[in-house]
Amino acid sequence: MSKSVSDKVVRNHADNVPFSAILQARLSRRTVARGGLSAALALLTGTGLAACGGGDGQGNAPAPVPAPGLKLGFESLPASMTDACVVPAGYLAHVLGPWGTPLNDNAAEWDKDGNNSSTDLLHSTGMHHDGMHYFALEGSSTEGILVVNHEYIDEQALHPAGPTMVGGKRPAEEVRKEINAHGVAVMHIRKSGGSWAIVKNSRYNRRFTSATPMALAGPVSGTDWVKTPFSPTGRQVRGTNNNCGNGTTPWGTYLTAEENWAACFVNTDKANQPAHQKRVGVSTSKGRYQWETAGGHGSEAQGEFARFNVTPSGADALSDWRNEVNGFGYLVEIDPYDPGSIATKRTAMGRFAHEGAAYGLPQAGKPLAFYTGDDSRFEYIYRYVSDAAWDAADARRTDRLAVGAKYLDKGTLYVARFNDDGTGSWLPLTPDSVGKDGTRLGSRYATLDEILINTRGAADFMGATPMDRPEWTAVHPTNGDVYLTLTNNSSRNAGTGTNAANPRLNNVNGHIIRWHDDAGANSFRWEIFVFGSDAAAAADTNRSGLSALNQLASPDGIAFDARGILWIQTDNGIDGGRNNAVARATNDQMLAVIPGALAEHKGPGPAINAANQGDLRRFFVGPNAAEITGFACTPDFKTIFLNVQHPGNWPAYGSSDATLAPTGTVRPRAATVVIQKADGGAIGV
Repeated sequence: MSKSVSDKVVRNHADNVPFSAILQARLSRRTVARGGLSAALALLTGTGLAACGGGDGQGNAPAPVPAPGLKLGFESLPASMTDACVVPAGYLAHVLGPWGTPLNDNAAEWDKDGNNSSTDLLHSTGMHHDGMHYFALEGSSTEGILVVNHEYIDEQALHPAGPTMVGGKRPAEEVRKEINAHGVAVMHIRKSGGSWAIVKNSRYNRRFTSATPMALAGPVSGTDWVKTPFSPTGRQVRGTNNNCGNGTTPWGTYLTAEENWAACFVNTDKANQPAHQKRVGVSTSKGRYQWETAGGHGSEAQGEFARFNVTPSGADALSDWRNEVNGFGYLVEIDPYDPGSIATKRTAMGRFAHEGAAYGLPQAGKPLAFYTGDDSRFEYIYRYVSDAAWDAADARRTDRLAVGAKYLDKGTLYVARFNDDGTGSWLPLTPDSVGKDGTRLGSRYATLDEILINTRGAADFMGATPMDRPEWTAVHPTNGDVYLTLTNNSSRNAGTGTNAANPRLNNVNGHIIRWHDDAGANSFRWEIFVFGSDAAAAADTNRSGLSALNQLASPDGIAFDARGILWIQTDNGIDGGRNNAVARATNDQMLAVIPGALAEHKGPGPAINAANQGDLRRFFVGPNAAEITGFACTPDFKTIFLNVQHPGNWPAYGSSDATLAPTGTVRPRAATVVIQKADGGAIGV
């Protein structure tokens, strides 16, 4: 999630034991007295996941095993603070599909003065690229479909001179342009002559925006929660918003995560605002972009602007837009291979600020598990487990959304509780579940659909562990360990306390946690994989012993490639003024490490520590002010794709070279960066 649109307000006021307190409980007085903090940390993380148990906490999980002979083949990059991308020696990087790039002939070419229309944006790449995935066409590494999220907009860059307001109202054309700049782009891309380009006018090319009709599926679909004047049956909703992280499915579809959608809506009836709106952060004054002010414009169709004002004003939900907001906050499934398919919101997987969704290793005859974070301070980690057992034949079906309905519409949503002994529990969010006060969850929320609408409130009730902004998840391709980025939490203080999984106060640097899990069990074992820090910080902060060549803060995007290389991306808020030590040292970056090749960590943890930190290497540094996010690669590993979001002054006009700094000032354009080796070899090795 970009810090530009992050929800900085702490909305979790539950008294659940925070992760930091869990850590302190584990660090017993006896342990600390005997060996100090380092001894206590050794107790916490010294065994590693190679010795972690499975569902009952007693067995041995397999250690990560990299491909035979796999090792990183590049030297860690030095820091960079320029208006250009930096890659290792022997690598090339070029710009692909920056915002405003036409997908078909219905859009005019991008105008550097910001004069493109809303229609242009409907048929072009959107703004602020984020999560993405490469879907090969017939297994090809030179032709495929790249699906890219567009998280939010920069109004100053989108319009000629920024947004305007006339008589207290936003102009309808500006609002439509902003709505169309959000969402998801599906792009047919092809490599020719060593370079990748969008195949313009391909039948695969299409856009999903904040106005595109989508299906609602799962337990919330058809209920009174989601009936609106647009969809009186509650089976549809218009648009997807603030699409940040992503995921995929074993049957070849794309999952886009709706994150900071709540801020786009407003309910001015503060005295009567429902608890579920308060808990997700629906404003009581104005929406983030004030789209609601264009309501009533003569060109407005079916309340396209008025729907962002969810203040009750009519006799019921079919006469105003009070329920519009309940159609947002989900994982949305898209079939990239079928241009005629309808995007479908999978409500069974919970409603909150989703940040990605990674599935556990599929096993025949066992249910599928998906893991996702709720990206906000003191929010939770969730697991969804399908009712249906996995059938490998479903991976070959062409009715992919029907397969999605089989696995994603019926299942159980769980929330995580981390214990101070390195174990954890998955707490089911079902009416019969017993909460921390000994009463049934059904006594608070009577039905499953009500629980899902109030997912955060249900997690509070069950006693889940508040975390330091849980963001992206990634699953190791051979042993199934789950890795999750905890980006930061500057609001963690003496009053909120710490816990074992979130052990640092004023956690401006963030960390990565991992656990071993079985979809059929409700317990797991966890450890901290790496702590973000500046190299010069005290040992209690720089617990991983990072150096100038790999210091990092605010880990955000995270992904494994199929070889077992873990790619870590950062969102360190450099656009906010370089207000921490890492930001003052380097721009945001992408690093690589092979967990299965790390030397066994003995003594004080975490998994990456002073003894082996050199195996974590900086591979890429972005331009000034930019976040690095999104990851995809071709099956042959000879091309990787990443996204540069909200750059300050990049890319250079008239060139596709991502490593070229502009001459003078340019209108900034978020874009995908394509990275290849000059000799055509595999990336990273």
